[in-house]
Amino acid sequence: MPEVDEFSFLPAQAAEAGRPTPTVERVQLTLDDGRVLSGLRWGDAPPAVTLLHGAGLNAHTWDTTLLHLGLPALALDLPGHGDSSWRDDAAYVARVLAPDVVTAIETWTEGPQTLVGHSLGGLTGAAVAASRPDLVARLLVVDITPGIDPSGGPAQLRAFFAGPTDWASRDELVERALSFGLGGSRAAAERGVFHNSRVRPDGRVEWKHHFAHLAAAAVNAGADPSTPDAVRAVLATTGWDDVAQVTSPITLARGERGFVTADDADELVRRVPTADVRVLSTGHNAQEEDPAGLATLIREVASAQ
Repeated sequence: MPEVDEFSFLPAQAAEAGRPTPTVERVQLTLDDGRVLSGLRWGDAPPAVTLLHGAGLNAHTWDTTLLHLGLPALALDLPGHGDSSWRDDAAYVARVLAPDVVTAIETWTEGPQTLVGHSLGGLTGAAVAASRPDLVARLLVVDITPGIDPSGGPAQLRAFFAGPTDWASRDELVERALSFGLGGSRAAAERGVFHNSRVRPDGRVEWKHHFAHLAAAAVNAGADPSTPDAVRAVLATTGWDDVAQVTSPITLARGERGFVTADDADELVRRVPTADVRVLSTGHNAQEEDPAGLATLIREVASAQ
C-alpha cells in the first residue's frame, strides 16, 4: 500500500460521489484524566450534525456519507477507537462513553445537534440525548436498539475481531478482511484498513481499536472464539431506560439485512410511540453500503421542524 495520510483518499472519494473535495480537519482534546478524545470536523461552519460510529470502526466510516451530506459536521472517534485513547477499564458501554461525547459536543459545536449514531454509537447517542437534551435537537439511530440479541447477526464480525491483532503489512490485513467478506471492493477495504490500523515502532501493523485486542485476549485465555465476552460487549446494551428518557425526536433507520428485526423496531415504537422507523436496503453498516441514501435521510431528519 503506498504511503498516504488520513485525508489522501478524500479527493478520489469526492470525485466518485460527484462532490467537491471538502475542508476536513483532525481535532483533538486532552481530557481531565489524561485521555485523548479525537475526531474530524467537516466544513468551515460550526457543525450541525454530530456522528458516532459503531464498535470496531472510527470517524472515517462516515466519510462518503458526509461527502453526500454536504453539511458542516463533527465525526468522533469514540474512546478505544481511531485516534482516541483506549480506556484502562475497557468499559465501552453507552452510559460510560456518553460523557466524553457530551464534552466533544460542548467543545467543538455551537448549538443543539442532529446526533447520528450507528450501532454502539446509536446506543451512546441515546444516552447522550437522555442525559443532555439541551445538546440534541434530533436523534437518528442506525441499525441498533437496546433489544437486539448480541449473539445474533454479528457472528462473522466477532470471529474477525477474535483473530490475530498484528500483521506484517496492511496488505496482509486487507486480504484477511476480503476473505471474511468485509470491506466491499478492494479499494474500500484498503481505505478501511488504513484508517483502522497503525504501524508500530517494530514495523508490525496492529488494529487501532481496543476491541480486537480484548477479543484476542479472551480467546487466548480459553474463551469460545465465537462468543468471547469482550466481543459480546461490542453490542452491550444499556436497556430501554435511556431511550424512554429521550425528549428529542427519534428516528430509527434499520437495514433490511441488518441486526435490527421488524420485531425490534416494533418494540421501539411500542415504548416510544413518536419514533419514526425507516428501512434501508442495506446490511448493518448503512453508512458504507448506501452512503448517499443515508445522507438523504440525515438531511431530512436535520431539516425537520
